[in-house]
Amino acid sequence: MTALVHTRVRLYDQVRTAHLERARALEPATIVYRRRRYDFDQEQARGLDLVQAGAAKSVALAMSGRWTELEVNEPLDLASLPRTAAVLAATRVGRLLGRRAPAVVTYAIGNLDVFDVRAPRLRSRLRRRAELALARYVWRRVDRVAFGTPGARDVYARRFPAAKDATLIPALPSACDCAASPRDGSRVLFVGSLSERKGLPQLLAAWPAVRTARPDATLVIVGMGPLEDDVRRAAAADPSIRLLVDPPRADIHRELRAARTLVLPSQPRPLWREQIGLPIVEALAHGCRIVTSSETGLAAWLTENGHTVLAPHAAPAEWGTALAHSLTSQQDAVADAQRILSTLPHEDGRLAADRWLFQPKGATA
Repeated sequence: MTALVHTRVRLYDQVRTAHLERARALEPATIVYRRRRYDFDQEQARGLDLVQAGAAKSVALAMSGRWTELEVNEPLDLASLPRTAAVLAATRVGRLLGRRAPAVVTYAIGNLDVFDVRAPRLRSRLRRRAELALARYVWRRVDRVAFGTPGARDVYARRFPAAKDATLIPALPSACDCAASPRDGSRVLFVGSLSERKGLPQLLAAWPAVRTARPDATLVIVGMGPLEDDVRRAAAADPSIRLLVDPPRADIHRELRAARTLVLPSQPRPLWREQIGLPIVEALAHGCRIVTSSETGLAAWLTENGHTVLAPHAAPAEWGTALAHSLTSQQDAVADAQRILSTLPHEDGRLAADRWLFQPKGATA
């Protein structure tokens, strides 16, 4: 049996590079995960205690280990529910064997109640009922929850009983410690999965309007996904578009430092809604202006702080106008980047949430 280095455990369904980067800033913990995301950076994993484990192995680890603290995926994360519920049940069995049950915490950013979506077939409806039962079980076992957005807090308030111990800490970043570099006031950046749900078709359809209004505008698209060929064709036909497929993290940070605007036109799907949008968080940390859809849980904050939020079904012309208006001169882009950074908290919201989640019982945040 794999021996875990730490008694604090983070049970994740999947891990990505952002999790690995964040783990270095958080208190040391073992990450027990089921699978890796496409953007998993092996170099970032060095020195971290990472254990890949499916449901059976995770249960065995929980039964044999002496975990004192356990972070689990939120109850509205359907993919993780069976494994999470099984591990929590295993810790209860361990308690019967004389071991202390770990304190259980979760960080919740889900802003779509998936149980409100009617499944099309009887088998799917039966599975959804089973998932709801598992979600309720997991929720009952959670001792402390930190919500990353008001939308997530409201969704959980409608679906589940009031949490024993809960708080709202907006999932806003602090300024990145990247070295300063020239900023291009005419550059738009897209980072993320090259897919329909991330709004890539809307962006490509809107780009000719941006170029008409701002002939000097350039678009850098960073990522990988099913629409990669579409982007390659667009870039071949328009020299103002550049594609970077799965570049190193250092290159992504360089693009974020150079861009004026980050665009993420997230589109709703029956069982998916943009919770926050990691590209939005990373772009804010670099002082970028944001143009996005109202799907993100940060929509209200972005609107209040001078960014542009459109309805997801907005026409390409609307997206084009919004993007063109967001562009400016290099000098103004630098000044506005400083203003954007000044609106951010001194401590990254996710790190602040983690500190609150694992504070000693009875302590103040």
